[in-house]
Amino acid sequence: MIDGSPQRKKPTFRVTFFVSVGVIAGFIFGVVVANRQNGQSNPLHALEAVSGLAPNAQRVYDGILHAIQTEYAHQPVTNETLFYGAMSGLVRSLGDPYSTFFTPADAQSFQNDLNLSVDGIGAEVGAKDGQLVIIAPLPQSPAEKAGLKPGDAIVQIDGQDTTNLNVDQAVQKIRGKAGTVVKLLIGRNGKTQDISVTRDHVVVPSVTSRTVGDKLQLVTIVSFNDDTVPALNTIIQNILLNKPKGIILDLRNNPGGLLDSAVSVAGEFLGKTVIVRERDAQGKENVDSASHDARIPSTPVVVLVNGGSASAAEILAGALQDAKRATIVGQKTFGKGSVQTLEKLPDGSELKLTIAAWFTPKGRTIDKVGITPDVVVADPTEAGDAKDDQLQRAMQILTPKP
Repeated sequence: MIDGSPQRKKPTFRVTFFVSVGVIAGFIFGVVVANRQNGQSNPLHALEAVSGLAPNAQRVYDGILHAIQTEYAHQPVTNETLFYGAMSGLVRSLGDPYSTFFTPADAQSFQNDLNLSVDGIGAEVGAKDGQLVIIAPLPQSPAEKAGLKPGDAIVQIDGQDTTNLNVDQAVQKIRGKAGTVVKLLIGRNGKTQDISVTRDHVVVPSVTSRTVGDKLQLVTIVSFNDDTVPALNTIIQNILLNKPKGIILDLRNNPGGLLDSAVSVAGEFLGKTVIVRERDAQGKENVDSASHDARIPSTPVVVLVNGGSASAAEILAGALQDAKRATIVGQKTFGKGSVQTLEKLPDGSELKLTIAAWFTPKGRTIDKVGITPDVVVADPTEAGDAKDDQLQRAMQILTPKP
């Protein structure tokens, strides 16, 4: 399952909010590295040093550690387990479902998620109004085949209530070895139902393209990752060669991904202009602009969106809508308006942290609001192009009858 938050590649601690947490984490990991170099292997020494940051913190730290090591029933508990648990708690204390500490193993799993290669059910899990939800099942995934839909609330995972789980904890519980089954209690339209999903190894291309209707090119972007821009480059070359009458850019159920990838894709239609605005913890505004000229500056475009279109997908749709470069068709989008950076730490663990809110080029906020389409059309309830009213409406816009 991919994480839908827009991510930055090779981030730096560039804003105060990120530095303030990163300083603590960086200090701890610096001590850990030093201890290991000196022949020590107890990461709790670093936590002990940091515990003096608050009044009586040393006594609290000593008391909790002593109780766990001497009284906890399920021994043994390793120092490494306690250390990584403390790091997770440090980030979790922010109360932000999109900021997470990953252990080295979890960090590798997260990278697999971004690359759309993982053993699981093939669905994007997010949080909305404090509730874990299915943002989007991936095409042809076990989740889609089992009947999961965007907006489904995840009430239980294998009988465990999800109230106190954040997004990444839920993802870890849903993920599992191919061939095994996960049982989800789903809330939909005021009712609950059990849905069992058989996990599989899910590898999905981030971009696909095909011809529809009267010489129209349907380009479907499933997520924004490292492969998106190279794959789209090949598709654009074919578009320039074949000169379709119009392009339908399908972002439905696209949960997001890498911010820079979304900016680059937007640049193919808009050129060197502002694609997204960011506002950091200090209120400073930064703008992200495409670095290249538009290769498709004038071919008519319709963008398809729905409630599963989130984050980086909303960045692209919002930029095209603001510039009046495309007609947006479908349902209101998810409403994920924050940016995360991913910092790789010395031991292979990673810190994903929310560092900014983002806005469309005209300054619109979409967080918890979403993007309202120019043409509202209900989501299809059955498969097939002929029964896809959103796709059919896009085709009508691009090939109007005389």
